[in-house]
Amino acid sequence: MSPRDARLSRVSNTRDLRERLAGLRGPAVPPRAMDARALAALAANPGCRRRALLDAAGVDKGAVAQALGNPAPFGQSQFAFARGHAFEARVKADGYAELLRLLHAEGGDVALPELTAPGPEGRVARTTMALEEATATDRWALLDHPLLKLEVAGSPAYLEPDAVAVRPDGTWTVVEIKSFPILDGSADSVKVGAAARQAAVYVLALEGLGVGGARPSHDVLLVCPKDFSNLPTAQLVDVRKQLSVTRRQLSRLTRIEEIAAALPEGTTFDPGAGQDTLYEAVNAVPAAYAPECLAACELAFHCRDRARACGSVEMLGRGVRGELGSLTTVEQVLAAALGTDGDPADPAVEALRRAAALRAEAIEGALECR
Repeated sequence: MSPRDARLSRVSNTRDLRERLAGLRGPAVPPRAMDARALAALAANPGCRRRALLDAAGVDKGAVAQALGNPAPFGQSQFAFARGHAFEARVKADGYAELLRLLHAEGGDVALPELTAPGPEGRVARTTMALEEATATDRWALLDHPLLKLEVAGSPAYLEPDAVAVRPDGTWTVVEIKSFPILDGSADSVKVGAAARQAAVYVLALEGLGVGGARPSHDVLLVCPKDFSNLPTAQLVDVRKQLSVTRRQLSRLTRIEEIAAALPEGTTFDPGAGQDTLYEAVNAVPAAYAPECLAACELAFHCRDRARACGSVEMLGRGVRGELGSLTTVEQVLAAALGTDGDPADPAVEALRRAAALRAEAIEGALECR
């Protein structure tokens, strides 16, 4: 096959996949964009084909969960959302004065390229062009809400960081603006970790650009309110660990076209399709539930109910699941512990029986002491 034919084949396959995903979402349902927060959650659970497919298709998982009767109180509150927007506006006010101060670029010649363009592909191209132009100079540049593209399991995801700064030496720095406070020089470790995982997705997308050999910095500038004021302050966060984990986990994702091809004809995730139809569609895609999903996925309650109904050990956590090896249900675990089933040579079975024996001895000793 000639290079031209191969390129045309890839374009045709991409078009077919997009049409297939649009059909799964519902012809009248607008796609829900996959953002860095969703990608970070997906990277934390790469074995979940359900989330990978629904996110790639732009399915509103919250609406699906509502239609299934298992809504999850997931996502930012309207108050937190408004507070975050207000703080970002404060950081970028007066010609980005506060942000330039935190970058130590105040008083310098700073370029502020225009990034508007029609459609996501146009905005990605304009962002790439702006980065190329800024990297070729020896001056500061600040890209406000650039649009990046990252291929995830064969499907493009469009990502929009708060800002990307280009330093005079050509280094790119991702800027994350969050509304949680930095108190006495430190912030909530859980929230900082979530911000670092999200920022790592942006860095990964920037790495794929390959503009003139330039590479993004692994130190992300996290901008937050200082103490209990609304005054912006910042600290650098090293995201090399999160970047490595995200890169490895995303590479393990099954390609979207393979997941979609395994679905029965006529499958739809349209929230208006009816509860029974939606129930069959969702359960036709394998999931990998873990308790951590409750803080990261709108379908977590539905998946938890299914895991409980099946007696799956996944509901006990990934650590427990990893220790149990070939034992995949609670029933199998109990049978192995009681000695009524299971291979005695299996290390997990042996450990369970030893634990059951120790428990029996402890109970017997406690009864004798009474």
